[in-house]
Amino acid sequence: MSYPPINSKRFLVVKIMASSSYSNSPCAACKFLRRKCMPDCIFAPYFPPEEPQKFANVHKIFGASNVSKLLNEVQPHQREDAVNSLAYEAEARIKDPVYGCVGAISVLQRQVIRLQKELDATSADLIRYTCNEMPTTTQDGRRIIGEGGGSSLGQSSGYYYPSPWNNDTLGDGYHRGDNI
Repeated sequence: MSYPPINSKRFLVVKIMASSSYSNSPCAACKFLRRKCMPDCIFAPYFPPEEPQKFANVHKIFGASNVSKLLNEVQPHQREDAVNSLAYEAEARIKDPVYGCVGAISVLQRQVIRLQKELDATSADLIRYTCNEMPTTTQDGRRIIGEGGGSSLGQSSGYYYPSPWNNDTLGDGYHRGDNI
């Protein structure tokens, strides 16, 4: 059996059309909603077919209709930020249905406060250490090193920074655990 010769131009056109239809796969939103993705689809630039879970989360929390309305109301240059915010909030709501991203923000704020207190305590310990190691002179002019320094910084300044490195059990800056 012999086949007719392949017209190279026709074969090329068919091949290009087949590959372009493959690369024009529907966006994640249209695929999820099982509808045809039109060239002017509002979702296509922001929900690529490689990220189906992104749209699934946004749809589950906000609904496709609401997201579509929101994207149509937002300026085109702000849409990507809006979609990223919606996707972040949706993922946070799925992980934590009660607090969402507010819960994550609260955890991070508490962590910043804790780390700031730790930094303050370390700074106070460093000041105390440097003041105790400063050389002092006696009445006759001889230098004495390491005898408590000449400053009472950190001891009676009114500020106390508890530190995991000292054993101050009462938190008053004086009690070191064994002489309460």
